[in-house]
Amino acid sequence: MKARRDVYQAIADPTRRGIIDMLAAGPYNVNTIAENFDMSRQAVSLHVKILIDCGLIIIRQTGRDRYCEAQFDQLGEVAVWIDQYRRHWDSKLDALETYLEKLKKQRYGNQK
Repeated sequence: MKARRDVYQAIADPTRRGIIDMLAAGPYNVNTIAENFDMSRQAVSLHVKILIDCGLIIIRQTGRDRYCEAQFDQLGEVAVWIDQYRRHWDSKLDALETYLEKLKKQRYGNQK
């Protein structure tokens, strides 16, 4: 059984992030996606395959056309991971703000 790629591989590449941005607006077929990138349709298809492997998009068959459709639930994993660092830096910045306010009071409080 082939190991599933993780979502971080998908968002690591700017082309794949561009495809994700496109599909956030709605489903598109691979030809339409490829028209928006300066690379071959085959290269775009490889990026689409990685996004499928990561679980970020699915392919839906409509008549003779195959449409890529967003499945962004996996991005929640990234949001959780990033949030822990956001909370860390928010805490650090709050402490810096408190320290700067203290210095400001010491410096300008004595001039009154």
